[in-house]
Amino acid sequence: MDRITVNPRQMGGEPCIRGLRIPVATVIGMLADGMTPDEIVAELPPLDRDDITAALRYAAAQVTRRSIDLDASA
Repeated sequence: MDRITVNPRQMGGEPCIRGLRIPVATVIGMLADGMTPDEIVAELPPLDRDDITAALRYAAAQVTRRSIDLDASA
């Protein structure tokens, strides 16, 4: 998880990739929208594939720590 940084003075304390102004949520959203890791790296050149993996691991860790209410009708 050393690739994920949280700085209260950057992006409002939102978890970002390696101190860059690229939030983990942005990367996860891009994956959810169907982009491949290679497409994300091409669109956000400071990132590499290990950053994408770190974002996924971070998101997975956050989900396992929280109870998320899901709409049963969705």
